[in-house]
Amino acid sequence: MSAYYLQLVVNGIVAGSVYAMFAVGLTMVYGVFKFINFSHGELITWGAYLGLMFSSPPFSLPIYLAAVPALGITVLLGLAQDWFIYRPLRQSNPVALLIASIGLSYFMRNAIRLIWGSDFQTFNLPAARGMSFGGIYITPVQVMMVSAAVVFLTILYLLFTRTILGKSLRAASDNMELADIMGISMTRVTITVWVLASLFAATGGILLAMDTNMDPMMGMASLIKAFAAVLIGGAGNVWGALLGGMFIGVAENLSVAVISPGYKDFISFALIFILLLVRPTGIFGIRGGVR
Repeated sequence: MSAYYLQLVVNGIVAGSVYAMFAVGLTMVYGVFKFINFSHGELITWGAYLGLMFSSPPFSLPIYLAAVPALGITVLLGLAQDWFIYRPLRQSNPVALLIASIGLSYFMRNAIRLIWGSDFQTFNLPAARGMSFGGIYITPVQVMMVSAAVVFLTILYLLFTRTILGKSLRAASDNMELADIMGISMTRVTITVWVLASLFAATGGILLAMDTNMDPMMGMASLIKAFAAVLIGGAGNVWGALLGGMFIGVAENLSVAVISPGYKDFISFALIFILLLVRPTGIFGIRGGVR
């Protein structure tokens, strides 16, 4: 493989790491509550903009400190979504939840426009030379993106496989009513799901904004890729979403070799279309909820 294609694969792994974080949060909510949360994209955007707010005057915190309150507030937003919007509708028609999530997405996006405007914004980080490994270049921010995904997903794996709380999440994803009858605290499960989903979204949003820039639509663009990743891995399956995110990242970056980079996002839409037609349960054939 030439250095050019290897560079594209590395770029794809970097992008796929962030997409996987978005997709895992999205599919965790689906796996337990059985609805697609369209406002998940706005948690991504709010995480990035809150990071910008705390790293700018009057706070002027270093970005690694600004991320702490940004993540905390985004988690509160995620919990508020559930408490004020989704919780009262949970026993109603699933379509009501879907429509509510779309409406909430518009509300949160326009709130960002009202506060920060519609223009592109950046963290104004100093330019850093990419590190070279055998002719393959990667920047420190991109290393952070991959490292964060590895750390977060490792913690998630340990949570699911080594703790009672993780087993409770898996049981709730299989059958929430039965898990409730068996004495599993649904309140605890609900809070854990929204905290994890919000943390994954906000962390990915901050890292993505550090690598590129941010605008009020960044969450929507990321949500499309997360949808594609969830469909590839099988809706509701965390590890399938991880594989799907990596697949989307590598596929869209390799596509740059044959199509204009401006059409890179087309790959996600094309994969969604093909998968819905050919294999709506996901190409990895993994069924079931959070695993």
